[in-house]
Amino acid sequence: MPRKKKAKKAKKKRKVNKLNTVPKSTDKKNSLPGADEKPEIKKIKKQPTEKRIYNLKDFVVYPKHGVGKITAIEKAKVGDIDIQFYKILVEKEKLTLTVPINQQSKLRPIASINQINKCVSILKTKPKIKRTMWSRRAQEYDQKINSGKIYELAEVVKDLNKNTDIIADQSYSERQLFEKAYERLKSEFEAVLKTSPDEVQKKMDKALGRVNISESEA
Repeated sequence: MPRKKKAKKAKKKRKVNKLNTVPKSTDKKNSLPGADEKPEIKKIKKQPTEKRIYNLKDFVVYPKHGVGKITAIEKAKVGDIDIQFYKILVEKEKLTLTVPINQQSKLRPIASINQINKCVSILKTKPKIKRTMWSRRAQEYDQKINSGKIYELAEVVKDLNKNTDIIADQSYSERQLFEKAYERLKSEFEAVLKTSPDEVQKKMDKALGRVNISESEA
């Protein structure tokens, strides 16, 4: 008799354990959809990008094209969505860019006076002469020019400067890259310092130690 009672108790325990385990698994299954939904809601809330507010007539820098001026802030409707965007005139290239305000991560404000002074200091330093193939160096210079970073732009001008305007002293591709970097940097100097192109050129050429600076001041 005692053995039969023990066997019955063991069976009851097994049944109770089975009953307890089933609801737990179903509870987990029921909680899964709710757990999955919460992160999705959070992601949707975080979608809007941080945006800097620029005003009409502000100067900005677009890496691939250089300094531009905001000529208009307009709205357009694409489907059911209202989009606000900047119209940016890049005068040097006679180009007008349309940049949506929510997609302006590449835009940056023009440099500060302190950054311009740092650029002048960079121009005064000795050029770095690399012994790698010109094709590789040209690619690196081009990437720096289009990076939109003013210090990298100043480094390209400094490294490709030959202290002279004599064409024979530079290869065609070297001169092209130098002029592209020089003009980009010069246009930002003009926008920040608010002086004439001639004055900016004198300032840059003096820092670079170019031959024609002594003639222009005479």
